[in-house]
Amino acid sequence: MLGTDFTTGSPNWLDLGSPDTEAAAAFYGAVLGWQFVSAGPEAGGYGFFQVDGKTVAALGPLTEEGADSAWMIHFKTDDITATVQAVTAGGGTVRMEPMDVMGEGWLAQATDPQGAQFALWQPGRTAGLELTSAPNTLLWAELHATDPEAAITFYRGLFGWRSQEMPAPGMTYRVLSTSAGDQQDASFGGVAPLGDGEDELPRWVPYFHATDTDTTIATAQSNGGSVLMPATDVPEVGRMAWLGDPSGAVFALLTPDPRM
Repeated sequence: MLGTDFTTGSPNWLDLGSPDTEAAAAFYGAVLGWQFVSAGPEAGGYGFFQVDGKTVAALGPLTEEGADSAWMIHFKTDDITATVQAVTAGGGTVRMEPMDVMGEGWLAQATDPQGAQFALWQPGRTAGLELTSAPNTLLWAELHATDPEAAITFYRGLFGWRSQEMPAPGMTYRVLSTSAGDQQDASFGGVAPLGDGEDELPRWVPYFHATDTDTTIATAQSNGGSVLMPATDVPEVGRMAWLGDPSGAVFALLTPDPRM
């Protein structure tokens, strides 16, 4: 699972673009117990979600014309210029060229060849999230792709990721690991084939650690959220569900199997 000792290709930042940041802060505060802390007047409405004073995600207004509300997973790079060049060489698109974020780090945004959006973060003063894998924090990053093997090849060209096939109900699931260390210990996410639903599209989905998935779903629904995939038990993984927040941003919950 995720840690905060980030290496190349690790998910090291996560933020939500929302058309109504005040409402989003209230929703996630109710559902996951997050506290929103503004980054200051110079940050244009951007700020941080915190648990016990530690940053677990961030929130800001939508900045791209016509963009839908969505969670954006960022991956660590030590050379953002070279990684952006690799995005283009691999058939992806750079939506935002690297920019210096007030000395905190360098940010770029991209879209992979199948249409999934992601971001790059080269740390400056800010290495990344301060707490992961604990209750109500980011636990897993999952890519849904039309062609999982082609997607893995693309990201391997950026970060050197490793993958391992794992049998799953009705499909082959591919577990992703960073390039360094024991492959299982370095796992942080996975790739699943795209479903058949009309609303299914290639995307990265963040999974948050829920101590009780069913209770969290009920809280989300009572605060204007929607259930996209009902809670289900996955053997040797845990109980999970997919939700949409009131503005339509997709996220998932996972109560890990205690034996894992």
